[in-house]
Amino acid sequence: MIYRSMLIRSLLFGAALASTQPSLALDKPVGRTALTISGKVGKPNDGPRAVFDMAMLAKLPQQTFTTKTPWYPQPVKFTGPLLRDVLAAAGASGSKIVAVALNDYKTEIPFADAQQHDVIVARLMNDKPMPVREKGPLFIVYPFDTKTELRAEIYYNRSAWQLNALQVQ
Repeated sequence: MIYRSMLIRSLLFGAALASTQPSLALDKPVGRTALTISGKVGKPNDGPRAVFDMAMLAKLPQQTFTTKTPWYPQPVKFTGPLLRDVLAAAGASGSKIVAVALNDYKTEIPFADAQQHDVIVARLMNDKPMPVREKGPLFIVYPFDTKTELRAEIYYNRSAWQLNALQVQ
């Protein structure tokens, strides 16, 4: 009984300590804004929004995979931070994400996709930055070749090239 009481106190103290730890603020971009996250953002750095320049995205842990896509005849190598890491950096939470492209194309992505799949915000294609005319500068890409279920129209439609904004709802 004494052990149980000590364990409960220890857990409560740990939870209280954790809740007093400040969350790290998101740095302000130095370069041109590449991505804006609005809506349910817990770590804004530009009014109510979280904004990232390319250097900030490059500082996040990077993932690389090569996958076949419906848009290119050969498999393509993509590199960038995981979508879930970008959302975490902004303190974003919600049930869906609306990805918006430079040409105002919009697609809805369930928030759960960022947790269940290693979706990346690609900033490099075949190790090179992507110009706008080649679907850049940012491209949400699913690792289509890792799971059969991802090779479907629904996931292809959730990919957004020329990405410039995420609206978290």
